[in-house]
Amino acid sequence: MAPNTVAHEAAMQWLTRILHHEDRHSKGARVEFEEPKTSAKLASEHPDAGIARTLMAADRTLMAWVRTGLSMLSFGFTIYKFLVYVKESLSDQVTKPQGPRRFALVLISLGTVSMIFGIIDHYRTFQEYGKSSGRTPWNFPFFVGASVALLGAVLLMTMLMHRDLF
Repeated sequence: MAPNTVAHEAAMQWLTRILHHEDRHSKGARVEFEEPKTSAKLASEHPDAGIARTLMAADRTLMAWVRTGLSMLSFGFTIYKFLVYVKESLSDQVTKPQGPRRFALVLISLGTVSMIFGIIDHYRTFQEYGKSSGRTPWNFPFFVGASVALLGAVLLMTMLMHRDLF
């Protein structure tokens, strides 16, 4: 055999071994692989996996609502406090002193209401899907959302009553 043919034969043997999933320890035995499972087959083997993913998604969604609502609350409160300071220091030059307060009230109201809607959505999702998995809606994300919504409601009430708790 010519040298080119020997190299070609060696490469073909190596490629054949790779393609047939052989190694030095298997002594020529073929390794059999199963066909890939379809999503329908996986879903039938693990029926609770979809419910678990839905409940975890509900937790993530609630935390996104909390993050958005908390951003609105903090931005509204910061605007309110900053503009109260400006109003006190420049009281004779402010033409519309209620404008910033109203804007802050709108942001704080939106943040509080968005968290309340997020909590309601989370609760309804857990009522619908949680029974089959044994999970209740009373979990950590729920209490974080409820706490921040309560903080927003208190903050809103203090601003509406012109009281400074913070």
